[in-house]
Amino acid sequence: MPLRKIRATISKNVPVRRHPAGRPAETDLKQKGSIMMNHFYTNASNDVQSTNKLQSISADIRHVKYLGRTLSYDGILWLALSGSGIEFLFQGSLLSLLLAGDDSAGTQTQEEKARFAVFLDGIRVIDELMTQPETRYTLIDNETPITCHVRIVKLSEAPMSILGIKELTADENASCTPAGKRNRKIEFIGDSITCGYGIDDDDPAHPFATGTEDALKAYAALTAEALHADYSLVSYSGHGVISGYTQSNEKNTDALLPPFYPLVGFSHGTYQTRSVTGALWDFNDFSPDLIVINLGTNDDSYCQDIKERQEEFALSYRQFLEEIRARNPEAVILCTYGLMNERLHPYLDKAVASFRKQNHDAKIDVLHFPMQTDADGYVVNYHPCMMTHQKAAWLLTQKIKTLMNW
Repeated sequence: MPLRKIRATISKNVPVRRHPAGRPAETDLKQKGSIMMNHFYTNASNDVQSTNKLQSISADIRHVKYLGRTLSYDGILWLALSGSGIEFLFQGSLLSLLLAGDDSAGTQTQEEKARFAVFLDGIRVIDELMTQPETRYTLIDNETPITCHVRIVKLSEAPMSILGIKELTADENASCTPAGKRNRKIEFIGDSITCGYGIDDDDPAHPFATGTEDALKAYAALTAEALHADYSLVSYSGHGVISGYTQSNEKNTDALLPPFYPLVGFSHGTYQTRSVTGALWDFNDFSPDLIVINLGTNDDSYCQDIKERQEEFALSYRQFLEEIRARNPEAVILCTYGLMNERLHPYLDKAVASFRKQNHDAKIDVLHFPMQTDADGYVVNYHPCMMTHQKAAWLLTQKIKTLMNW
């Protein structure tokens, strides 16, 4: 299998650019005085080239902190949803990572492959597409032991592909311990905006590709980081409450988000014919203090200005709120909408008011995002650009600080 090797000693932050194929540019990985790296490729048959005795470390709760919704089966930790991953503190001299692609990793189109990133002490040292059934990366190979914060995150969304963390290999004296949990927890429920759709391609005429999608640059992740909160994303491009995106004036019921909310994730990607789809999420594994919903953009493509459809949206949105509340009885709920269209603002307000009155539930609020602008620009398929996401994150952060007294 291909061996991708990174030797690192870590100190301060270094920006990493991406090649179109997803790799960081080598020149960015060789910054003098900060992170000294050699990023190279070989067809070596050995998984890890070292004279040290090695140990295999499983990616379970004894050794790592889970990020978002994950699923473990056949000894592999699977990542489907945007932003899912692991985080841990490594102490040792040698660390390698073996990733598994889904069954179509080597054959699927470039537009569908899973995109992921690896961070060492906050520095994005790997940013790639999963193009092989298995690939190993040697992250740390040092003469003496070091301490390093490691984070591995799936950047692209669930439906197209999944990514497996198959094995961590380290020197015999090394240890991996879960990163500390933050005091604040937020769940984000949304569509392509929350996924960071097309955010790395500033040509609005270009089609979708997973290689230009990065959830960590979208408003949700930016907000969570600004608030120093752990977070989980449940987001699917093109999905809505009563209809997914449609251009035919017909309701698209194949892309409804509420049916997927109880699941670990929905994906066409499979591994040895098995899939994350259908696996139920254990809501005890992540109990958010706050749930932020950003849905309605795709529903608007169906509702348009037709009042009957807009009323149906309001009713179904309220019903979805009932399910969210049943599964998260203590969480505050913040319903947001805007950025790409705004016709459903009054019906979002109506749904929330109805839910609040019927359930005597004061732990719910609304935030209207302003529309994106020509001046800020657009990315793929006229989705929000980085500037728009940053502005939305700032507004959302201020709202949450007030709402949650954070």
